[in-house]
Amino acid sequence: MSRDSDPPRPRFIGSEIYRRSTYGGRHPLAIPRVSTCIDLCRALQWLPDEAYIDSPLATPQALARFHAPAYIAAVQKAERQLRLSEDEQKRFNIGRNGNPIYPEVFRRPATACGASILAGQLLAQAGIVHSPAGGTHHGRPDHASGFCYFNDPVLGILAMLDAGLSRIVYLDVDAHHGDGVQAAFHDDPRVLTLSIHEDMRWPMTPAASENRIVPGSVADRAGGFARNLPVPPGFNDSELAFLMDQAVLPLIDGFAPQALVLQCGVDGLADDPMSKLSLSNRALWRVVSAVRDCAPRLLVLGGGGYNPWSVGRAWAGVWATLNGLEIPERLPPEAEAVLRGLSWRHRQGRNPPETWFTTLADPPREGPLREEVRAIAEAVMAA
Repeated sequence: MSRDSDPPRPRFIGSEIYRRSTYGGRHPLAIPRVSTCIDLCRALQWLPDEAYIDSPLATPQALARFHAPAYIAAVQKAERQLRLSEDEQKRFNIGRNGNPIYPEVFRRPATACGASILAGQLLAQAGIVHSPAGGTHHGRPDHASGFCYFNDPVLGILAMLDAGLSRIVYLDVDAHHGDGVQAAFHDDPRVLTLSIHEDMRWPMTPAASENRIVPGSVADRAGGFARNLPVPPGFNDSELAFLMDQAVLPLIDGFAPQALVLQCGVDGLADDPMSKLSLSNRALWRVVSAVRDCAPRLLVLGGGGYNPWSVGRAWAGVWATLNGLEIPERLPPEAEAVLRGLSWRHRQGRNPPETWFTTLADPPREGPLREEVRAIAEAVMAA
């Protein structure tokens, strides 16, 4: 689908809060991610001041468009007091199950939500917005889930719906199922949610009986308004390209969206410790390129990603792809210095390969097209 008119240049929404904020300790999100992406883009002279927007902080009233006021108040209380009672922790799933209480526990996710809401408003006409801090797709209305306190993709989509749009595609390529977004729009024919994720990876759970549809399985269609593509471990670049060509792009084209939201989590990369997928960042950039012109409005969010080098390099490449910029074979000294300044307490960070410092693009990770991947495409396209 071609664009209605020439859109404004892509815009990047970021914030300095991510430079100093961390989930703490050995949490998987105790790494710099958004700040690394911003620093790389600036070092490569890809991010002029006129393209950059400092993210606003979403107000409690704005968050209440999707989240329960009592839950929002609990997150604010957790930030003020740096503690919640045991009952509150259990009720709101904060301070437990990977959702820690830390000094910016309200402001950080509320900033990501402010970016997605603003993006939805900016895209009321046309254009492209990249907000790598977004993509917190597990957040539920009344509790935290999977490191996600609020659900910024839902809030961004709601902003576009409130502006009068009526056909929006949400495409999620994170290694984990986009369960919170699918649940939010389960019965809404205006939003088609598509998720490519690792089969049986959290939050997916085995079926309790043969008659129960497993969330995130290929049979899970959320009342008809979702399509799920659960892929096997070792999922490679060739297989992702196949699913895009044979399933995802035809589904998008058939829905004829007025806007597309891409959750571009990068925990499916081969260098990420949180999945068993085997993708290169080139494969994700091809996804970005493939969907860039599928609708007159495009919002690209971040998501998972737990290796600071692979996250920063991948998201910087997303911004380059959105702008049609050439990715250099060897990074200039300024960009290399950004990557050499990172550290990671994970075992993979003890002796990082030189290419993590000197290149942006991963080597291609192509491979065989397995029959189970072919079967996924056939099943998801079946009436």
